[in-house]
Amino acid sequence: MYDWIRPLLFKLDAETAHGLTLYGLDVAHRSDLGRFVATPPQDAPTKAFGLHVPNPVGLAAGLDKNAAHLDALGALGFGFIEVGTVTPRPQIGNDRPRLFRLPQHEAIINRMGFNNEGVDALVRNVQKSGYRGVLGINIGKNKDTSNDKAVDDYLFCLERVYAHASYITVNISSPNTKGLRDLQEEATLRRFIETLREAQERLGSQQGARKPMLLKIAPDLTDTELDSIAAVLLAAKVDGVICTNTTIDRAAVASEPHGNEAGGLSGKPLFVRSNQVVRGMRQRLGEQIGIVGVGGILDGSDAVEKMEAGATLVQLYSGLIYRGPALVAECVNEIRRLQEQRDAG
Repeated sequence: MYDWIRPLLFKLDAETAHGLTLYGLDVAHRSDLGRFVATPPQDAPTKAFGLHVPNPVGLAAGLDKNAAHLDALGALGFGFIEVGTVTPRPQIGNDRPRLFRLPQHEAIINRMGFNNEGVDALVRNVQKSGYRGVLGINIGKNKDTSNDKAVDDYLFCLERVYAHASYITVNISSPNTKGLRDLQEEATLRRFIETLREAQERLGSQQGARKPMLLKIAPDLTDTELDSIAAVLLAAKVDGVICTNTTIDRAAVASEPHGNEAGGLSGKPLFVRSNQVVRGMRQRLGEQIGIVGVGGILDGSDAVEKMEAGATLVQLYSGLIYRGPALVAECVNEIRRLQEQRDAG
């Protein structure tokens, strides 16, 4: 179905098409037409961060910022879904246009700027949904919160989403909130993570259930910076790391229409660099910390390559825009074949 719908969607402004697609998925799900949208894959059970997921292919944060479409997205066959990024207070994000397709490169540039309805609205949406799968909630800070007070925003969100999430992702790597990536600097990150880890353990004790906490990092980091981040993750015993967010590097697309738009670049041009970060972090972290690999997965072989680089799980976003929901089952099936080969070997 998506093959004939996509050309129509691509004639629309990218953000309008995004909203229309989510609306269409909701309608199809409520009308019991979901079977025409995607065929869910067979299970490929995987354990990560102490969680059991039905398959290792998840939805990356950013597609459903307010957890408003969980039921429809859950029917597409994802092993887990991550929503957000959510901030303490609602914010409208950056001015439009702020989302651009680069079809020649199967890529997207976005500078959305953490547009969302606020954490309380997200929690209400989660509570109203019928989704009972593995749910990650991605948290951030408001645009007008200074970095020296940023941890307060993350604590605010952490405390409100904790009871409703299977895991929580701390997003300090979006390029679309000024100064956010500065929180990845080693000394700052160490203090920041220690504070959040203390809150995580306190909430786990209070609520009788420990929820994993993951850190999402940028692809635009030097080896020295990756060394520092790995050291902080190991010292703080963080549960997992998501590699990677979008890139500010434009080398692959600079000559294309919209190629020099400000924002984060995702899709195929990110694939090689994100794999390098996955592989590098696996070497630095050993098997002690799980890794979610995300960036540029456009077919099943890409998902396998991400796993072979060292990922425990993978996530999709831009690939869904270009390939549609069938990509989910394709990736699961290819990863299952890889797992079967490893078991047989």
